[in-house]
Amino acid sequence: MQSAFDWNIDFDAWSELANTDPHAFEKQRSDLVDKVIECSIKERQLRLRRLQWRIDQVRERAPTPLAACIRLSSMMWDSVMGEGGLHEALQTLRHTKPKADPRRKATVLQFRGPSTGGH
Repeated sequence: MQSAFDWNIDFDAWSELANTDPHAFEKQRSDLVDKVIECSIKERQLRLRRLQWRIDQVRERAPTPLAACIRLSSMMWDSVMGEGGLHEALQTLRHTKPKADPRRKATVLQFRGPSTGGH
């Protein structure tokens, strides 16, 4: 999906902004997150907003940025390796035989070759 803004993020510029003006950094970060969600598929936007709310709550409640990072990393690993996570879903797919698709059945028709009788 094509977006209306530049996806390139200058880490040094963002780092400098975070160090010199944390409020401006947070505003820009929040605006960028909103733009990314807006550019996503409509059916996923609500789920993404809810996930971002959870992320923001973890960040707000953590005593330090490092603690927030560790908690968010744990949250990510739970979504991959935890019950009902990505790993479990992939294992289920791996061990599930695909059902026959009735649309894949077809009758093969025989056609006569080109006639040589001038018709």
